[in-house]
Amino acid sequence: MSGTNHDAQPEWGGPQPVMVLVAPQMGENIGASARGMLNFGLERMRLVAPRDGWPNPAATATASGAAKVLDTVSIYATTAEAIGEFDYVFATTARARDMTKPVVTPEEAMGQARAKIANGQKVAVLFGPERAGLENSDVAQANALVSVPVNPGFASLNLSQCVLLTAYEWRRQSDAVEALLQDVEMASQVEIHKLYEHFEQRLDVAGFFYPKTKADSMKLHLRNMLSRLPLTPQDVQIFHGILRQFVRWKSRED
Repeated sequence: MSGTNHDAQPEWGGPQPVMVLVAPQMGENIGASARGMLNFGLERMRLVAPRDGWPNPAATATASGAAKVLDTVSIYATTAEAIGEFDYVFATTARARDMTKPVVTPEEAMGQARAKIANGQKVAVLFGPERAGLENSDVAQANALVSVPVNPGFASLNLSQCVLLTAYEWRRQSDAVEALLQDVEMASQVEIHKLYEHFEQRLDVAGFFYPKTKADSMKLHLRNMLSRLPLTPQDVQIFHGILRQFVRWKSRED
């Protein structure tokens, strides 16, 4: 659909969610995603381990006038690195997951994102690769899931379509922001990740992950649980203190 007003000043910059494309496979989809983002005033994109490397000529060609989005793309080796600085992360998914996390529509997600960003928090949205979507290990790092109410008989959405839909909901609510959430500083993803590592280390020493055949699943559920909790930096420090105290108590017992 054409109709671009080249004299209009686009809504550019300012606090906004970051679109994180995990292991995207086709440059064309990256470019189309950038184009959809700019259509609705979003500019910040991150890529995690793009299959064909970066830069990608096909992405630039498909982005057309939205190449400026690609000019500031950041590349990361892992999802954890890409979202480490964020306070709240949404993960898009087209299928049911065996995880206890809030499930919201794109409309609800972007309403929550606006409220959180207005309170000074950093928000990211994860999108999975074209073939199979996000891995459970990626989804486990998110705070909530975004599910699109599509036709169950044909539920597959193209990567760029999913990004476009999310960006549209962000823009649509620009003049209809929901009531702001309580102004509370939340723990960053880096802090949550370090807490998870501390829990895993202590529980591993204690023999908690038994039997070994179920260890990976138990660790995934642990990460999922911690990412779901609305933890403040103070909460995280208390948990670290509890774990350290267990070690001191065990040493005295020995």
